[in-house]
Amino acid sequence: MGNADYECPHPVAIPPSKPLFQSLESSLKETFFPDDPFRHFKNQRLSRKLVLGLQYFVPILEWAPRYTFEFFKADLIAGITIASLAVPQGISYANLANLPPIIGLYSSFVPPLVYAMLGSSRDLAVGTVAVASLLISSMLGKEVNPNENPKLYLQLALTATFFAGVLQASLGFLRSADRNV
Repeated sequence: MGNADYECPHPVAIPPSKPLFQSLESSLKETFFPDDPFRHFKNQRLSRKLVLGLQYFVPILEWAPRYTFEFFKADLIAGITIASLAVPQGISYANLANLPPIIGLYSSFVPPLVYAMLGSSRDLAVGTVAVASLLISSMLGKEVNPNENPKLYLQLALTATFFAGVLQASLGFLRSADRNV
């Protein structure tokens, strides 16, 4: 039986073509907001829309009112456990990147604190990684010797991480990936 002999029991209609701007708007909405985060905004008062918008971009505003002492106890134990690993790991990764150890200490606790306020996943681990440290070292080491000019090397490392953070924050703001990973 060939394709010409097959008759579809449920024919699918081809959707009508849309005007260019409507098609572009639909494509951009699907690209940047695949989970349609603004569906809750429909038929809401302006003040409620503002609260929903803030909760979307700063998730701590959504879950903090429901945070209990039981959650705090569990988070405290988890925090102590993770800190016992993250602090020496951060110092080691700073050494890999030819940066002062204090930078490794900052990288051990600042990113998780920021993520606690702006992040949307309760199960995601945020912190330093060896690949980024080695990449910074190899990239900047070609331009500046960290032993001969440590101040310029540190400034370049901070500039590179600043722009990486701006890029990541922009992508987070645009929510190009699914929000609830």
